[in-house]
Amino acid sequence: MSNKALFTYTTQIEASKTISEIQENLVAHGAKSVMANYTDYGTIEALSFMIITPEKKVMAIRLPCDPKPVLKVLEQQNRERKVPNNLVSEAQALRVAWRIVKYWVEAQMALLETQMVKMEQVFLPYAIVKNGMTLFENMKQDNFKLLDAKIETSTTAEEGIVQ
Repeated sequence: MSNKALFTYTTQIEASKTISEIQENLVAHGAKSVMANYTDYGTIEALSFMIITPEKKVMAIRLPCDPKPVLKVLEQQNRERKVPNNLVSEAQALRVAWRIVKYWVEAQMALLETQMVKMEQVFLPYAIVKNGMTLFENMKQDNFKLLDAKIETSTTAEEGIVQ
């Protein structure tokens, strides 16, 4: 692990403000609707949104945010004296988790703006499929069988060519 504390661990920006910033960014880049998904405790656990692909297909996406592992990291880093006691709480983990998602979305939108990727490509693991699960969740449940492809390579040392 790194000697540094968790990215954005000091944030004091409330999750609701960060979520609003994410929503604005998604809409600015083509999202047609954005909806918040809440836990039974009233906290937002995901943002779901819709995009229209260049082929005019509707693609529903669920972008999750789980503060539980963030809290575990904060607790561990507190024991390692990287993070002070006052920044180890469920509320702080929620703020940090959403802030990390925000920066991830911003990085993906920068890739989109350079035309290196497409919106549907960036969010493909989070695409909601017919059974209501994300593509990633489906692939995980199916033991990633879709990824059973073999890559055949041969290297010619003197030419330095991989085929």
